[in-house]
Amino acid sequence: MAKYKLEYIWLDGYEPVANLRGKTQVKEFDSFPKLEELPMWGFDGSSTRQAEGHSSDCMLKPVAVFPDSTKKNAALVVCEVMMPDGKTPHRTNARATILDDPDAWFGFEQEYFLYKDGVPLGFPPGGGYPPPQGKYYTGVGYEAVGEVAREIVDKHLDLCLDAGINHEGINAEVAKGQWEFQIFGKGSKKAADQMWIARYLLMRLCEEYGVDVNFHCKPLGADVDWNGSGMHSNFSTKYMREVGGKEYFEALMAAFDKYKNEHIAVYGPDNHLRLTGLHETQSIDKFNYGVANRGASVRVPHSFVKGGYRGYLEDRRPNSQGDPYKIASRILQTIATVPTK
Repeated sequence: MAKYKLEYIWLDGYEPVANLRGKTQVKEFDSFPKLEELPMWGFDGSSTRQAEGHSSDCMLKPVAVFPDSTKKNAALVVCEVMMPDGKTPHRTNARATILDDPDAWFGFEQEYFLYKDGVPLGFPPGGGYPPPQGKYYTGVGYEAVGEVAREIVDKHLDLCLDAGINHEGINAEVAKGQWEFQIFGKGSKKAADQMWIARYLLMRLCEEYGVDVNFHCKPLGADVDWNGSGMHSNFSTKYMREVGGKEYFEALMAAFDKYKNEHIAVYGPDNHLRLTGLHETQSIDKFNYGVANRGASVRVPHSFVKGGYRGYLEDRRPNSQGDPYKIASRILQTIATVPTK
């Protein structure tokens, strides 16, 4: 038997953006624990805006577990928040709203800024701006990415791979101090689980550098010519991949148009600052789609059309602070309204 450090990780009740929370307990196991071996655990919901002080108990239900390579005998445990009975999902438990579809695939592209002393890395500390956007996207060299950002993103990639997260890549983004990583998962909840753990690992890693991760969709404001951050969401179902067809695709896009306000409601706060029709976005109050069009609400890959309108689509509206649980839930709800043959 060995003692394992189990870090239980969950989302709190803050709005409009939930915060990651974590606490650790030590348990003995013969080997790295399986999910079914992990016990439920209580916490004080009155300290996380998930309960009142006179009835503060909430429960953490483990739903996924990953090895933590930064510590000996350690695990990262993704948890859903439950009511005290341990059976009823808490009102803040967005994961429980996702339709269970093992054949749904999601890929999330997480953009973010690295901040130090209140400004993005590479910005003048006393105010002002670096040279305009142009050379930063996929840039190489000190002038493009500075001296510490690449070390952070490379370490984060390794931590994710060590944990078994299906991390698919990284790149420097359009704005100075802005980066992106991508997570893909098969199953309606897998990519979202892994995205939250990847965010957690990035934030925890940045503690060592005195750097903050800024997930806001437009941290530099809407009045300057600097890109915002999104979390483009790629999705497909078994029917989309194997049957599809132009008629189904057009019906699906009509449904996305019909429910555009419901989508925007869960695609992250302050999206009106980002979805302006500029900087590779469509306006927040409009819906459109286009082949290879990065200014559309939904980008349709060439491969999708060439394959007989089969494959995946990219919803470009979700922003970088969006909750992948809520995004996946809404996308699948809309898809479910479209009849299949």
